[in-house]
Amino acid sequence: MGEIVEMDSKTLPVSIAVVGSGYVGLVAAACFAEIGHRVICVDNDESKVRVLREGGVPIHEEHLTELLDRHRGNLLEFTTDLRSATQEAQAIFIAVGTPQSRTGSADLSYVDAVASEIARSMDSYKVIVEKSTVPVYTNEWIRRVIERNGVPTDLFDVTSNPEFLREGTAVVDFLHADRIVIGAATENAASLLKQIYLPLTSGNYYNIAGSVPGPRTSIDPPPILLTSTKAAEIIKHASNALLATKISFINVVANICEAAGADVEEVARGIGMDTRIGPKFLRAGVGYGGSCFPKDVAALRHVAEQVGVDFGLLHEVEKINEEQKQRFFQKIRSALWTFRGKKIGVLGLAFKGGTDDVRESPALDIVNRLLNEGCLISAYDPAAAHRMKELVPAGPCMRYVDDPYVAAQDADALLILNDWQEFAELDLAKLHYTLRYPIVIDGRNLYDPTTMTKNGFTYLSVGRPGLSQPIDPVAAFFLPRHKDHAKA
Repeated sequence: MGEIVEMDSKTLPVSIAVVGSGYVGLVAAACFAEIGHRVICVDNDESKVRVLREGGVPIHEEHLTELLDRHRGNLLEFTTDLRSATQEAQAIFIAVGTPQSRTGSADLSYVDAVASEIARSMDSYKVIVEKSTVPVYTNEWIRRVIERNGVPTDLFDVTSNPEFLREGTAVVDFLHADRIVIGAATENAASLLKQIYLPLTSGNYYNIAGSVPGPRTSIDPPPILLTSTKAAEIIKHASNALLATKISFINVVANICEAAGADVEEVARGIGMDTRIGPKFLRAGVGYGGSCFPKDVAALRHVAEQVGVDFGLLHEVEKINEEQKQRFFQKIRSALWTFRGKKIGVLGLAFKGGTDDVRESPALDIVNRLLNEGCLISAYDPAAAHRMKELVPAGPCMRYVDDPYVAAQDADALLILNDWQEFAELDLAKLHYTLRYPIVIDGRNLYDPTTMTKNGFTYLSVGRPGLSQPIDPVAAFFLPRHKDHAKA
């Protein structure tokens, strides 16, 4: 195991069931259909299945609508009938939620329920695949659950095939993967999973007209790595924990840069040029969020505790991330002095640009703090407003708008809380005119401080000198207003 394999290019379609139609399951189902397999996507939510059958797309992902439209009703079907899907499939991918419990461990009750139902439905040999992010030993527990339901051991294999998808670019990440990890204990199971991914690992998919573009080509296809099931489970959690650690690390460096008068963008560039480190995930900001990093850091920390390993580093990663949101909130306070009655424009509600996922979003934390302080908020996000409304309903103090300049209209300050490209391309003259006071507090460092100063803004960002430092709150209060207010 731990072996990178090479394969011939003969592709045979495989019948696949994907259980769960969330961010992982729906993307996986669409992409398996895209590479030629027959896929049934199962969910117990009848309304969601109805939406998917009728052409709806419940999540925002680039290329996903295109793939669903291309394969729905042909290679891709949606159902609530797990029993029938199990009996038809050769491989069953479990892609249900594994939310964080109060102890920090992953809640595997959905995985347990699905495994039990699969066991009661099996009538021939199946390869059952962990696709959800699960802690080490989950593979063994799934095996025990199926055996306890009376299924002979020679009638199934349980494997691990972790996903490494970034929300917003998940389709490209799937079809142009850095690596495909397969944790399997038998050759039969490994062979079927290798067959499933063969259109990608052989490079054949990239020669097909209309294939989703990305970094991989027919001469540089993704490698496939065979490991034990335990190693595959740990790879997923360890990968996300390490990426979260890089983010927390650069955020602490940003705080040092602010104190020392250095520019964290220059520092990060210098660090990232080291090929042992690389530039990715060295972007200082308001902190990480989403459905993966917070949960997976906590889950790996919990696993370490359970096996008697002190992984105190992960405690610090979590602590730094929470403190980063608090530090950013203090930047807002330093610019506005008082909060009650202040009008705040907010750009960005999802935890990052390119997605509509607001789970653990730093913006959610900051918006709630501002509302608790008595602020009036106008918020805009290209995709996530409908999801944020479920957590923070619209009301007298919370308004959702459909344009960034409407969010900025007559605001005492504008906050940038995620990195949608359109937020980096605002018309600065129009923005200056629209704001009540020309204060921009940028949690994603989308603008150059010198450019913003030349355009008349007081500009605070993360880890950069000059006006990105906290400013005199009295001076901020008396900043020039735009010309309509100057006449008042």
